[in-house]
Amino acid sequence: MSTTAYLLGLGDDALIYAQRLGEWLTHAPQIEEDMALGNVGLDLLGQARALLTRAGELEGRGRDEDALAMTRDEREFRNVQLVEQPRRDFAFEMARMLWFSSYQLELYSALRTSADATLAAVAGKAVKEVDYHRDHATQWVLRLGDGTGLSHERMQAGLVAVNPYVAELGEDHDAARYAVEQGVGVLPSSLADAVNAYVSQVVEQATLTMPDPPRWLARGGREGIHSESMGYLLAEMQHIARSHPGASW
Repeated sequence: MSTTAYLLGLGDDALIYAQRLGEWLTHAPQIEEDMALGNVGLDLLGQARALLTRAGELEGRGRDEDALAMTRDEREFRNVQLVEQPRRDFAFEMARMLWFSSYQLELYSALRTSADATLAAVAGKAVKEVDYHRDHATQWVLRLGDGTGLSHERMQAGLVAVNPYVAELGEDHDAARYAVEQGVGVLPSSLADAVNAYVSQVVEQATLTMPDPPRWLARGGREGIHSESMGYLLAEMQHIARSHPGASW
């Protein structure tokens, strides 16, 4: 086990969700929302670049951010399954963003004191970005949940749809345990109470209800086990780089 695996998980979360958010361009309900989701995706892409670069340095195999993003196979990615799920309607996206940004805000807040100076610096910058992401999702969940009957229904359905993927955000795994031993990382389970408390109060304020416990849970993303949609996402994301290896412009 090494710190590299931990950093790959953080970087892959940001990279894959950035790819999904990019799919919203020209599909959001307002042109301003096109821009907002694009900017959130760019923030995440910036985080991914810094984290994957640091992972490559620690790995010592000469792989930079591009090599790690564009030449790894599906089983080598360490992101949670929540971020790889296909784009659905806008309510689903706001439910996903509310959970993921709430998790990232607690995560990066804790990582500002990481023993790895590079990771601490990345976290110090990212915490400001994800605070905006969380606020953006919060405002939309409140607006949709406490809006019309139809918007309330679709926002509630969005919360139900992401529910099976939420628990994985708070699951401890070997890479995180090793990173904690080195003073570099934090245990995901240590963040769960704060994340759940924030999302729960937003849901209540939006006149929505927290979904019942799901009948199944997504698991295994940190070990390279992914859902069917991951392969299609990587095929699109990596197509140019794999078709023209070593190309530059």
